Amino acid sequence: MKGKEWYQADDVAEEYDSKRFSRGGKLIDDREKRAVIDAIGPVEDKEILEIACGTGRFTAMLAERGANIVGLDISNAMLAQGREKARRAGVADHIEFLRGDAARLPFPDDHFDAVFAMRFFHLADTPAKFMAEMARVSKDVVFFDTFNGGSARIVYNWLLPMGSHLYSGAQVERLVEDAGLRLVNGEHDFRLPYGFYRKIPNGIAREFRDLDTSIGATSIGDALASVSYWTARVDGDPTE
Repeated sequence: MKGKEWYQADDVAEEYDSKRFSRGGKLIDDREKRAVIDAIGPVEDKEILEIACGTGRFTAMLAERGANIVGLDISNAMLAQGREKARRAGVADHIEFLRGDAARLPFPDDHFDAVFAMRFFHLADTPAKFMAEMARVSKDVVFFDTFNGGSARIVYNWLLPMGSHLYSGAQVERLVEDAGLRLVNGEHDFRLPYGFYRKIPNGIAREFRDLDTSIGATSIGDALASVSYWTARVDGDPTE
């Protein structure tokens, strides 16, 4: 409960983007947005659901690309930030923000073309239930990220205000399979943890990011990655 109370506080929502995605954190924001776009593909006129939409970083971005999108979150304060972001971007008419529970989504089966959740499963207390609900309401794509148990994140994980559940690849595969989905892609990134990038100026962060990417291209790169981006499909073809 302590973690949920922290997340829903007004001051956390107001400072969320500036603390995480300024300075070197801009590189994280860019990478995450690219991961979402790559997974979902062209979004014009598609119906999309974002679970744990937070301040609407991805929600507004996809609306600007022509999607009709629902953003769901447990925090009214985060949703207020998302609505303001959508208003400033001129896409409020393409977005519906809802406060709700990801374990009991208020939508019929096969309602969305794609469903995704970023920065969510490391906080999920019942990940299997959440994944099953995402699979139920999606007609095609289910996309999400995880933080990885074999990474540098284990060093400071216990310090985080909401805690953090770390996953192995085998756990993710089982989670996806149990939800009736087929895993079609996994990308692994950020050998250096997010917290490191946030502490340094963007210009310096880019130099470390180049090093990080170089390590990622080696045979041990995936094993050291702190985050993974997973794309699954409803009755998908594993060759897609």
